[in-house]
Amino acid sequence: MDESPIDVTSNREEMDKLNTVEQTQLILARLMEGGQEDDDTCQELDRLTKLLNEDITNKNKTQSICDVIDDVCVDTILGYLDMRQADTVRGHAILSASAYLKAAGKKGDEALSKFFFDRVKRGTYDDYIVAFCVAAAIFPIAPETTSAIFLTEGFLPSLDPLMRRKWKSRKVETACLDMLNAASMNSSCREAIRKYCTDWLEEVVDQDPNELARSIHAADPEVQVTEGSIAMRRHSEAVQHLAAVILAKLKAVPSSAQQTTEGSEGRIQQATTSIEDLSRMFGSMILGDPENEDGKRHSVEGLAYATIQPAIKEEVAHNKELVKSLVRILADAPAKAPLTYGALSIFMNLTRYQPVQSEEEKKMTQLKAYANASGKLAPANPLNDDNHVSERCKRVFEAGIVPVLVTHSRHGSVASLNLIVSIISALSVTTGLRGQLAQQGAVNLLIAACTALPDTESQAKRTAAQALARILISTNPALVFGGTRARPQNSAIRPLTYILSPDPTAETRDLLPTFEALMALTNLASTDDDTRVTIIRNAWSEIEELLLSSNNLVSKAAVELVCNLVQSVEGVALYAADNPQAANRLHILLALADAEDEGTRSAAGGALASLTAYEAIVTGIVKRKRGVEVVLGLCGEGNEDLRHRGVFVVYNMVAYEGEAGKTARKAIREKNGVEVLKGCAKASRRAEVVEVTIQALKVLLEED
Repeated sequence: MDESPIDVTSNREEMDKLNTVEQTQLILARLMEGGQEDDDTCQELDRLTKLLNEDITNKNKTQSICDVIDDVCVDTILGYLDMRQADTVRGHAILSASAYLKAAGKKGDEALSKFFFDRVKRGTYDDYIVAFCVAAAIFPIAPETTSAIFLTEGFLPSLDPLMRRKWKSRKVETACLDMLNAASMNSSCREAIRKYCTDWLEEVVDQDPNELARSIHAADPEVQVTEGSIAMRRHSEAVQHLAAVILAKLKAVPSSAQQTTEGSEGRIQQATTSIEDLSRMFGSMILGDPENEDGKRHSVEGLAYATIQPAIKEEVAHNKELVKSLVRILADAPAKAPLTYGALSIFMNLTRYQPVQSEEEKKMTQLKAYANASGKLAPANPLNDDNHVSERCKRVFEAGIVPVLVTHSRHGSVASLNLIVSIISALSVTTGLRGQLAQQGAVNLLIAACTALPDTESQAKRTAAQALARILISTNPALVFGGTRARPQNSAIRPLTYILSPDPTAETRDLLPTFEALMALTNLASTDDDTRVTIIRNAWSEIEELLLSSNNLVSKAAVELVCNLVQSVEGVALYAADNPQAANRLHILLALADAEDEGTRSAAGGALASLTAYEAIVTGIVKRKRGVEVVLGLCGEGNEDLRHRGVFVVYNMVAYEGEAGKTARKAIREKNGVEVLKGCAKASRRAEVVEVTIQALKVLLEED
């Protein structure tokens, strides 16, 4: 750092008169001096962060402020990441450290590495604490640099004697485990931790905190061992739980070595702490000491990894008190806090369904298995099947998760909102829960999520829209959107339209979201003209394309939606306008009324029954080749509902006044319509069908 003298007591008002380098020197001098209130320290760190960020973006600078930040300055900045500093100070310091590493580039990476190893070489407890705290804090923001430091040859083995010393510092233990916990997020670091640290991590977790005290008392009952003494308890419960979290991360994802040593069953294996043991430890901590904040945080993080395993999911889900406690923890957790993300991760693991594979994807999976040395597919775990997941979803729902998710969705991060959407989506798969989900605010949550999630989160937006579709399929829109605090019904249309088109990023086309969106829109379109008009204006091009889908279910759902849309004037205009597009639409609708699928014929017949109240449609059917034949074909159906639609269309056509009606009557007579209607009357048993048929026959038999 520049040796020019600096007046540390300069007034803050004079700061703006200095250039950026001088401002940086003054800030660093104040930080080095120390002794300030935490709020003042945070302000200085914020000023430094601001200058560093400006230095990054300023392309015209003559000198980078990083040039005056030497090893002593780096030591000062990183020193504020010490666990013994106030949480607020550490929070501001991490922003400053991140800005410095970004601004300094390679020089910053070298400075970080030098700081870390200089501290470790000194070998004092104080230096270990600071070095480990810095590594833990920097890992998430500079993973490549920190993992390179962490994986330096000889470093991890050196931790073994440190953690196994007879006389230890609890803070060193905690700082070391915090570092390992952060590093275990990286796959390479996780493998190294597994290799060098598993044994002593197991010892820490398995140690009975009271064992030493009992041994001393057994040897000499007169000896008084005080509570909290290091001699009495080698490892604190907090340290044990943190070690358990790291072990859970190691065991949740098997190493490559574990996956390839299937032939070693014959060897005697050292007894180790199982993932089941760890998860029970976490559960006991949550239930036994709910006021222990550190224990709660570590236990939630550990369970977030342990519940990746199917057996742990089942065990946790069937522990009613534990699930309720996790819901309470989530309810009390601050927005955007690690505790919130951990609790949400647990619930996502409990409720996650296995992805549905197409036949082609199943074949590819089989081929990949045969390409491996074993040539065998690992059997699917039965605890992951839909029945087990559905049961877990019900248990999570019964614990009262939904209102808590609604609250967190309003203020959470994008990452948290992703998890919330996934959980609600899984719950919505169970038909019986959909009405209650709507009552508890899930519909508003999903609509808001579709708006709040950025375009980069397209998969989460699609998941939210599909969950919304499922709920709206099974519920009455008037009940969902009728409350004083409910969103307008039309706010659901845009999210549903979003999933009418297939996912452009998917390798295979999944038509289930499209089908469910069509059904939900059909339900909405049954309510009022305003909703129908909004659907037409936002989604008509997609709906029109889906009418011709090769998938019968999708095509039928699209026609059913059209049947509701043509109840509005704007819907009728799509077919009755005097232009080629309208004529082509009528042609398609007539073709669908003659489709192979009975449900499709029924929906198309219903649409024609509404449309034939208009002259242009009557004329269009007569003009269209086979138009009259298709309509009469509906009258000859074996299904009574289809016959009802058919005779209603015929009656509308023949009863129409003027030239259009006259032309229609003539065309129907020429196509043997009278005999068809007589046959329909004889075959029908429902009074309303017979009545309409007779009325149509009377009109046809009259002379024009």
